[in-house]
Amino acid sequence: MHLLVFDSGIGGLGVVREIRRLQPHARISYLADIGFFPYGEKPDAVLLPHIVGLIGKAIEFLKPDAVVVACNTASTIALAALRAAYALPFIGCVPPIKPAAAASKTRVIGILATAATVRRAYLRELIEAFAPDCEIHSLGAPTLAELAERKFRGQAVDVASAVAPLFSQPGAERIDAVALGCTHYTFLHPEFEALYPDVKWFDPALPVARRTLAVTEGFSTAPEPQAEVAWFTAALPDLDVMRPRLAEFGFYEIRQGPCFS
Repeated sequence: MHLLVFDSGIGGLGVVREIRRLQPHARISYLADIGFFPYGEKPDAVLLPHIVGLIGKAIEFLKPDAVVVACNTASTIALAALRAAYALPFIGCVPPIKPAAAASKTRVIGILATAATVRRAYLRELIEAFAPDCEIHSLGAPTLAELAERKFRGQAVDVASAVAPLFSQPGAERIDAVALGCTHYTFLHPEFEALYPDVKWFDPALPVARRTLAVTEGFSTAPEPQAEVAWFTAALPDLDVMRPRLAEFGFYEIRQGPCFS
């Protein structure tokens, strides 16, 4: 089974880690659109054709069995268009509102995501479906994805000022569960827990991996000998730092610059 895992940066690597843990024989190609990063502050009209076009080229070149859109922003904007354009399975990523609402004792939950995810009607639909009796506090955080990128590279980060506005909203002091609506935030999970130890933080990486395995059940799980490549749509200025980090996720071959041309 060959999976293409897509994200705007390193966020989808948390999903890759969980897929490898659950299905170690899956062959994974990783595509990071760092040339267009960050997605969260860009308008939908710009993102939609860009994402569909890039993933379309990747499908034609790599011929995966399924595509994991391991990016909340890309999923909420482009998943429907991708499914309409291509016959292979697509697994999206949504904020884990359902488990956060199920775990909340106060019935007050938070949603921490990008601005693009927070403004989408799809998020409101998830809230209506899975947390209709909860008081919701959401924050479109403009800097957290970039902080996650720095943390991944071994740099010290301080997320306190970026997260504080979520809890400073009237009534938000009663939040006891937070749904993380961006896969980048996986890598900041320890910082969130250290700042707010009484809050349960729900990461989308494991649910997405489980959904991937459910959708691809019955696909061949025989080990594939081909090299697993991490593709980046722009040059990595810190390749010496990123190479060993990517190797930890199973990617020893790295391609940079315009992809699939």
